Amino acid sequence: MSSLPSTLTATSPGQAAAPLSAQTSHAAPASHAGPAGSAPPSTLRPARLASHWTDRLAQALLLVAAAAGVLFLLAPMAAILIKSVQDNDGHFVGLRHFREYFHSPALFGSIWNSVWISIVTTGITVPLAFIFAYALTRSCIRGKTLLRNIALIPILGPTLLPAISFIFWFGNQGVLRPFMGDIDIYGPLGIVMSLVNATFPHALMIMITALSLTDARLYEAADALGTPVLRRFFTITLPGAKYGVISAAMIVFTYAISDFGIPKVIGGDFNVLATDIYKLVIGQQDFSKGAVVGLVLLVPVGITYLVDSVVQRKQQALLSARAVPYVPKPSRGFDWTMAVLCWGMAAIMLAILGMAVYASFVKFWPYNFSLSLGHYRFGLVESGAVDAYINSVQMAFWCAIWGTAVIFVIAYLLEKTKGLTWVRGFIRMMAVLPMGVPGLVLGLGYIFFFVPEGNPLHGLYGSLAILVIVNVVHYYSSSHLTAVTALKQIDPEFEYVSASLKVPFYRTFWRVSAPICLPSIIDISRYLFVNAMTTVSAVVFLYSADTSLASVAIVNMDETGSIGPAAAMATLVVLTSMLACLLYHGIQLVVERYTQAWRRPTALSRKGH
Repeated sequence: MSSLPSTLTATSPGQAAAPLSAQTSHAAPASHAGPAGSAPPSTLRPARLASHWTDRLAQALLLVAAAAGVLFLLAPMAAILIKSVQDNDGHFVGLRHFREYFHSPALFGSIWNSVWISIVTTGITVPLAFIFAYALTRSCIRGKTLLRNIALIPILGPTLLPAISFIFWFGNQGVLRPFMGDIDIYGPLGIVMSLVNATFPHALMIMITALSLTDARLYEAADALGTPVLRRFFTITLPGAKYGVISAAMIVFTYAISDFGIPKVIGGDFNVLATDIYKLVIGQQDFSKGAVVGLVLLVPVGITYLVDSVVQRKQQALLSARAVPYVPKPSRGFDWTMAVLCWGMAAIMLAILGMAVYASFVKFWPYNFSLSLGHYRFGLVESGAVDAYINSVQMAFWCAIWGTAVIFVIAYLLEKTKGLTWVRGFIRMMAVLPMGVPGLVLGLGYIFFFVPEGNPLHGLYGSLAILVIVNVVHYYSSSHLTAVTALKQIDPEFEYVSASLKVPFYRTFWRVSAPICLPSIIDISRYLFVNAMTTVSAVVFLYSADTSLASVAIVNMDETGSIGPAAAMATLVVLTSMLACLLYHGIQLVVERYTQAWRRPTALSRKGH
């Protein structure tokens, strides 16, 4: 363990023993000692650990974290609830807006549209992701790493990109429009196709994890008993992955029902809850009705969140200590079938990305297909839209730096310090709450809470700072769970030793916990950067003229019919995300080489010899 700090290792035996007795604030008086040298039971007092001033500092930081959660999460959600029972002048009107909403056929129909679109998207995406993951984990096809990287490409771009690409493929002036007959891409068909592409990577990652946790002994027993392949699939494979399938379905449904960009770009006159909020708030300035729709949108998302929570609690360990890793065996027919399916899906995803990139260089679609940089030069640079791209890069950078620092520090305070039990439970509840709040609803809450001039934090509205904050809050849950998982892998003995030596917790954090968790910290930073670059729903209400973002610029360009510059901006976002991921990968390799040597047992054994 040469990488451990000398502060915790280079101590004498006397130093290690003395502080342990100093931790008790009450000791039994020597005058009461009995014949055997022990105090009578009646005079013993319970020992309690002495509090160090650094413990008070940790508790103060926890209180600050709790206050931040109230200000930037709970208060905006409460503001939506309050606004829904007020008119635009702030007068209490009770449930009048709810009655008007549910008695409006057009608005009420949006609920059904959102639900069935999300169900169809889930019904298509989850089986496709299962097949793809099954091929990667249970077959011997070639190019698995390449296939997986291609399948994850949609994460690197805004959700608007597949919608823009499908317009160029199947729109009124699309390449394949002559072959579509009376089929119209604008509406439910285009929304579902785009959502399937956008949500596929999220379902795939869960499916790969679920199918990787397999005990090969179960399949060996099935082979010994002569169990047919189909029966083996339904009695071993599917039951073992059922929790992953359910979780993937919940994630896809939540993404689909709360997405704003895709219905806005390719939805046409087909109304869903997300676009209703945008029209009511931006188009009609009816904030009260917008608040009502925001609360309605929370209901199906909340239901899926609760279902997923119940499923996670019922999940049991799939691997025992004696489990044998599953290694797929070559099967010519099965491998060829999986290869055709996977490479077919990969080709479709590359075609979607490729069309958007190609269209960004086409001079004048569909009349002049010569290639030029016109959309980048005139559509972005000279129109000033490139400023939105720079703002996005800046916002993503600060999310990756400050967001990662805040998330990891709070996770460390929760897991590795002591005291204020009720505050810890409150913070843990707030840490997972953003997972069930759609970005559009969170952004709406920020409007209601930060816009009033009576709020001391009113100055944040329209600034780059509030865009960073809303993105960190929006993607807090996944990042927090990643940090907690990494910290739980560290033996609490480090903190016990630090306490016995009176080493401040922040020194243990800086010298031990942070270096050990560097790979997870890098993962969190990359996750925040990419999502901040691509998000649109959480920021569409919060930008100003000086802080417009790339994803918002794509929406605005689409509204004005500038589809070529919109494709150019989407291409820039994808390219930036790819370069960022390559940079993070390089950093991770360096970190693992120079700070994670203790993870390599072979290296340690060589040093021992």
